[in-house]
Amino acid sequence: MATFGYAGKILRVDLSSGSTKCVPTMDYADRFLGGRGIAAKIYWDEVLPEVNAFAAENRLIFATGPLAGIPALSGSRWQVCGKSPTTTPQQFCYGNLGGRWGAELKFAGYDAIVVQGKSDTPVYLFLHDETAELKDASALWSRGSIETREILKDELGSSARVVAIGPAGENMAIMASLLADNDASCSGGLGATMGSKRLKAIVVKGAKRGVKVAQPERLRELTKYYRELGRAFPFPGWEYLSRWSRDPILGLRTVPGPEMKKEPCYGCLGRCPRRVYEAADGKKGKFICHSAFFYQPWAERYYGEWNDVPFFATKLCDDYGLDAVDIDLMISWLYGCYSAGILTDENTGIPISKLGSMEFIETLVRKISLREGFGDVLAQGMGKAADTLGTDAKEQLDIAGYLSEPGYHPYGPRLYITNALLYAMEPRIPINQIHEVGLLLARWVAGTMGLTYVTSDVVRAISKRFWGGELAADFSIYDGKALAAKKIQDREYAIECLILCNLLWPITDLENTDDHVGDPTLESRILSAVTGKEVSEEGLYEIGERVFNLQRAILVREGHSGREFDNLPGHFFTLPLKYDQANPECLVTGRGGEVTSRKGAVVEREEFERMKDEYYQLRQWDVATGLQTRANLEGLALNDVAQDLEQRGLIAM
Repeated sequence: MATFGYAGKILRVDLSSGSTKCVPTMDYADRFLGGRGIAAKIYWDEVLPEVNAFAAENRLIFATGPLAGIPALSGSRWQVCGKSPTTTPQQFCYGNLGGRWGAELKFAGYDAIVVQGKSDTPVYLFLHDETAELKDASALWSRGSIETREILKDELGSSARVVAIGPAGENMAIMASLLADNDASCSGGLGATMGSKRLKAIVVKGAKRGVKVAQPERLRELTKYYRELGRAFPFPGWEYLSRWSRDPILGLRTVPGPEMKKEPCYGCLGRCPRRVYEAADGKKGKFICHSAFFYQPWAERYYGEWNDVPFFATKLCDDYGLDAVDIDLMISWLYGCYSAGILTDENTGIPISKLGSMEFIETLVRKISLREGFGDVLAQGMGKAADTLGTDAKEQLDIAGYLSEPGYHPYGPRLYITNALLYAMEPRIPINQIHEVGLLLARWVAGTMGLTYVTSDVVRAISKRFWGGELAADFSIYDGKALAAKKIQDREYAIECLILCNLLWPITDLENTDDHVGDPTLESRILSAVTGKEVSEEGLYEIGERVFNLQRAILVREGHSGREFDNLPGHFFTLPLKYDQANPECLVTGRGGEVTSRKGAVVEREEFERMKDEYYQLRQWDVATGLQTRANLEGLALNDVAQDLEQRGLIAM
């Protein structure tokens, strides 16, 4: 039976036996809400730390939240979680996707799917008419993600929603991704986990049903309020900061690319940059954010002008099923090794000398996905590849960066000090968390040009309301950043349970108010209206804190050793900041809100360690070891977690 905001059941699929069954969602939702929370709890209960990412005992969990399928709120995102092969040691990881697949899963009558086991032959899962079927996918094996999606939609109907892997996932390249309808992609190496199970795709075809809401009139009022806020991304002035408009070599310019049509996710007002690009040959597809930017600077340097090659590079990654962000970093490392004379066209079979060309990206993506020649080495990840090449290659690994910039990381900690803790605590780039600082400061940079309403005073007021105090808005010092990091993590984990779109939530700033400070209460009020259970702002953040601590316990149980592992790549401490993609002058708010630049800055190691001390104290963790305490976990109703960690000697007494 459906519960307000939920479909009411979780589908369990055992690929080894071919069996399926359902369990009640509310067995998990009471403490963990949805999305990342439910997925982490299932994983904690069922995946032992010694289980390999490619073992049958690993789980692959697809989960929505209680707001999925509700119009206008941008709440139909969904999570894929499981043990990933990308980290050393292998650990729990996650991906966050948009599009329409998540809402369709809810309409089909499920809040989540838990996949375990391994199939002897390729299969796909088809959910329709209250039925779950495992069907033969032999004819789809070796086909691309996009091609697979189109074949299945032709066969099962255009209303069917598909998430699939490509050849990279089938061959268990560790940076393999999943691709769903609307070109929504999941990174974190979970495409390789899916491939190891010989699961090619999941197709969902829901009934024409809505989501039951406890207080529909209250929700209508809140939805009307949200609509009237006019939240949108990109914001006015973004074109002056965007990678589309500025290149460190070519300078500020107007991009001559074609107009791109909007393609909003289900239940969204379409106020984000999600667009469909059409190339000169008529090929169409999603082309936004990092997956669009990653090859653009290289292609422009190679060809000397804008063309469709960056788009084709993105679609190659999508179809073969590779994470474009991982490929971006790998290209930077390959170029560094090529420049240092370690790698050549001849010893790799990859035309590195033609980096930026269509030939290069086609060869690289194909060889990794099919594990051909040197591509087989790269498919195991850059760390293992560098190990095979020696010390010089490892040095190049440490200074590799994204978007053609050595050492660059999105919204990096040399620029935004708070993000040092956010980066250090996660198994992957925590883009939703680092956005909270980075996107606000991008609005502020545009504000220094008179293009937005976000002034230094506004940033300081927002910092006081959202980050725990005005000190967090002074990026010339390390004070106040530990509290800000904790608050951001708790809030963003709650958002990952609901699940709301990170580009539009939280509402940190508002144009049409006197102080321009946003409304952090809206998420909890919407949740209360949907479920009928009153949840305060603080109560919602407590759920986020519980899920964050549960994930921390998972990581510790899987080999994360606490304080020692809460660290950053070495170049953050030694390589001075020269440039930022969305903030070329590296501007931040300083003392008293004054405009200052962090060009030339590094993360100061002693200050970073001091910041960790304060952070552990705020978390009620042990400062010396960075391990959780029984009091901390029991205070979050994680008594079973505390007991397990204590038995393993992984808790501070």
